[in-house]
This record gives sequence, C-alpha cells and structure tokens, in this order.
Amino acid sequence: MRPNSLAFRLVAGAAIWSLVILVGGGLLLASAFRESVESSFDARTDVLLGGLIADAEIGPEGRLVLRRRFTQARFERPFSGLYWQVTNASDGQVLLRSRSIWDQELPIPEATDEPGPRRGQATGPEGQILRLVARDVTLPGASREFTFIVAGAVDDIERETEAFNGTIAIAVGILLVGLIGALLIQVRYGLRPLRSVEEGLTDIRSGRAERLTGELPSEIAPLADEMNKLLDHNAQIVERARTHVGNLAHALKTPLSVLTNEAGSPHSTQPVDAKMLSDTVRRQTDLMRRQVDHYLVRARAAASGSVLGARASVASVSDDLVRTLKRIHRDRDYHVTVECPEDLDFRGERQDLEELLGNLLDNAFKWADGRISVHAERIAEQVVITVEDDGPGLSEEERARVLKRGARLDESVPGSGLGLSIVEDVAGLYQGSFELDASPLGGVKARLSLPLAA
Repeated sequence: MRPNSLAFRLVAGAAIWSLVILVGGGLLLASAFRESVESSFDARTDVLLGGLIADAEIGPEGRLVLRRRFTQARFERPFSGLYWQVTNASDGQVLLRSRSIWDQELPIPEATDEPGPRRGQATGPEGQILRLVARDVTLPGASREFTFIVAGAVDDIERETEAFNGTIAIAVGILLVGLIGALLIQVRYGLRPLRSVEEGLTDIRSGRAERLTGELPSEIAPLADEMNKLLDHNAQIVERARTHVGNLAHALKTPLSVLTNEAGSPHSTQPVDAKMLSDTVRRQTDLMRRQVDHYLVRARAAASGSVLGARASVASVSDDLVRTLKRIHRDRDYHVTVECPEDLDFRGERQDLEELLGNLLDNAFKWADGRISVHAERIAEQVVITVEDDGPGLSEEERARVLKRGARLDESVPGSGLGLSIVEDVAGLYQGSFELDASPLGGVKARLSLPLAA
C-alpha cells in the first residue's frame, strides 16, 4: 500500500480517528472508574466513622471509652493503611487511636462552615497518602466535644485504578488492531471496482478494448459512463477529422488535375494560351480557396462545440451584423426588425454564431425587396433564430438544391454557394438544426436551432 494511495489515506484516516475515539473513550472510562472507586472508598470510611461514633461512650469516671473494639483486622495491624483516632476538639489531644497507627497521630482536617463530615488528604504513617473523614461529636453525658477521624491509604484506590487501566489499555489495543484489520479488508474490497476501471483503461490504451465494460457499483457506474462518453466523443472527433481531411483532399484533387492538364507536359511544344490559362488558374484557385475556407469553418466549429463554458449573446451578434450589413447595402432602403431577448445566449463561440447568422442575413439582404425580420426565442433548451425576407422566395425543390455545397441558383449574384451548406454543417456540429421554408413576407424563412446556454 503506497503512502500516496487512496487506500492508504482511507485506512490511515480511519485508523487515526479510531485511535482518537478509543483512547478518548478509554480515558473517559478510566476517569469514571476512578471516581467510582473514590466514592466507594469514601462510603466505606463513612460507615467506619459511623461505627466508631456508635461504639463511643462516657465511662463512669467521665472518660471516653469504647464498648467494643472494631472487628476490622487492619485496625490491629501496624501501618496497615486503615486507621482511626479520637481527639479533644478543643486542643487536639489524642484520647484513643487504633493499633495500626502505632505511636503516630493522624492529622486533623481543617474545620469548614459546611455541615456534615470534614474530608481531606494528608501524609500519614510511613509516608502514606491518606484520605481522611472527620466529624465533631458531643456524646451524651459529656461536657466537651470530641473529633472522630477515620483514614485510609489511597494505595488501594491506585491499585484498583491501575488494574482497571491495564485492562482498558489491553482492550483498546485489541479493538484497535481488530478495527484496522477490518478497515484493510473493507477498503480493499470497496476499492476493487476502481482496480477494474484501471485495468479497463489499460486495455483501452493497449488496444485490447474500446470501452469500459462490466458491472460496477452505483457510485462508480456514472464515472464509467462518462468515460465511455468521452471515449466515444474522442472517437467521433478523430473520425470527423479523417472525414474532413478526406473530403478536402477529394475536393482539391479535381482543381489540381485541371491545373496540371492546363499547364501541359514540360516537354510539349504546343503553344499555351496565356489568357485561357490565367482564367483557368483563377477559377480553380478560387474554388480551392472556397473549399479550404469551408473545411476550416467546419473544423473550428467542431473544436468549439466541445469547449466548456463558451457562450455568446444572440441579441448582441444580431445587432452588430444588421448594423454592418446596412452599411454595406446603404444604397438600398431596408426595413429590418430584430426581436431578441437580451438574456438569450447561445452555448458556443461567438465567432461561430456570427458565421451562422451572418450567412443567413447576407442572403436575406441580397434577395429581399425591402423588408427583413429577425426573431429569436427560447424553446425548451434551444435557441431558435428565424430570419425572413420579402424577396422572390424559393420553391421546395430550390430550397433542397441550395443546401447542397457550392449550389447557386443565380450566378449573377456574388457568392460562393457554400454559405447555407456551412450553416447546415455547423448547426449539426452543435447538435442543432437548420431548415428553409416559405415566409409569410413572401420570401424565404430560414429557421436555425442551436443549444441554449444555461
């Protein structure tokens, strides 16, 4: 497992988080257990203190005596860690004490304003750390107050706590190892589909496969679908490029053959008509230029169609083109209406929209008698642009003919005959459509549908 791998990150992250949770939980349990042990310890000393006070009484001579000795064996064993003591509350003089204290004394906890027993912690015999509980009591028949004290060494608390902490540490360690093992199994099993995707991409790169196949989890399936779509898209681009190159080569082949024939053999002795050769060269080179321009437009549109985030304002492009064409045709009086929402955007390059709409408007200005209408609207997820004119119009057969590359119905009007075929081709590259119909104005109605920018 490499340090920069996804599996390592998942396992390491989960292991660190599990360690934090387990250690935190262990510390919380240890703290709760210690509090419980201390509470239990204090409760036992309270019981012993109560028993000590209950056994105390004033004897016939006015002295403090105990009716019976405590049955706790530790009170009889020197420095056993469990002690009791009775003193005068006024001067602290020791009156009675357990055998376990031997010849030493217990410190008296400081008095407080709070009712009930006083508690404290101090150093006792043999340097033991003691937890003490004391109560001031006036016994029946006594004229003075006595202080009863019971103390126990905290070694008992520490031993119980350390034993519990050791058990908790072992349990946390075993649980952590088990969790890491389970994580390793889970991550390897969970990431196995990604290994399948990697192997599939390797097969595609090596030519053994063309697409990602096989059943994948619902979380990975969308990724595989998008990869397959990308592969299909790249295949389409490559196939489209081959087609363009083949078509361009075929389109240039005929003009080059004509030029070669007109030039004649280098060993020919026949005179060459310079004017005829010049006209032929001009026509064929013009044809070659138009073909090159046509395929350049198609290639640019094909590349632009796959650019993310490209958008162009339909209203801005329409206004700019109409203004430019009015200047070009300023010798004629045109009435042009443009209806287009300002927020209507085409999902593509502005240059391509200018190419498309420019060809349609150029034809409208060439053939219109005086009225031209441009209308753009949103229909579903498409931008629909309609250009109409009041010119002579076209029959259904003529509308089909003008969409063919290089077709021209009137040679007297300037143009290459490629404009409408370019519009149809570029619209298709953008997954749009283009069609011609009869206009209510009397001329041609060109309807262009393009993708809408979100």
